[in-house]
Amino acid sequence: MEKKRLGFELKQLSNLVKRNLEQTMAESQGTLTAMQHWIIRYLFCNADRDVFQRDIEAEFKIRRSTVTGILKLMEKNGLLERRGVEKDGRLKKLVLTQKAIDLHETAMEIMQSMEERLTRGLSEEELTFLFAIIDKMKKNMEQRND
Repeated sequence: MEKKRLGFELKQLSNLVKRNLEQTMAESQGTLTAMQHWIIRYLFCNADRDVFQRDIEAEFKIRRSTVTGILKLMEKNGLLERRGVEKDGRLKKLVLTQKAIDLHETAMEIMQSMEERLTRGLSEEELTFLFAIIDKMKKNMEQRND
């Protein structure tokens, strides 16, 4: 019997999680792209401050033209609005609509359900140990080959 390879096993698990998550999200949220989800999450988590297009460009390391296209589509689909700010009439802050907030809350429920499914049957001790091992592996992979 061939020895199991950790990288291969992790890749298979990652593929299964991604496939299940994408399928569940598509069933509940239609055709939102991953980037639209990330932008909604970013705006939701930063609702206590004004967020502008340049903030999205910087956060996700994507070009202005790309962000412009994504935001225009999101605006057209009723997911966000651009609103002027008092201090500078040229600036337009990005504000989520209730539709986007509802989609975000549904997405978080789906993510929580996925997390519960992934950890089913694992004790707190096992999870603590697993996360410690994963942290070590991530540090190993962040180091240069010596």
